[in-house]
Amino acid sequence: MQNAVILINTEKGQVKAVAERLADVEGISEVYSTCGRYDLVAIARTPDFESLAELVTERLNAVEGISDTETLNAMQVHSRHDLETMFSLGW
Repeated sequence: MQNAVILINTEKGQVKAVAERLADVEGISEVYSTCGRYDLVAIARTPDFESLAELVTERLNAVEGISDTETLNAMQVHSRHDLETMFSLGW
């Protein structure tokens, strides 16, 4: 499993539309709108590095309204929490 954090800037006025498009892209598990240097943060989860490379270089390039990205490939997870449960809406 390959996990990555993708930092995204959008064209002016396109944050919500890009976030909705990204949420439908295979390999993107979550999309967060943020304030600060980046407009969006997408979490990518793919079965292998080749799939992650395809996601970043092909599928994201096809999403209209993205102006810039920076991909941070996760190497190890350091957590005492079950992150999947923590972020689920099972309440």
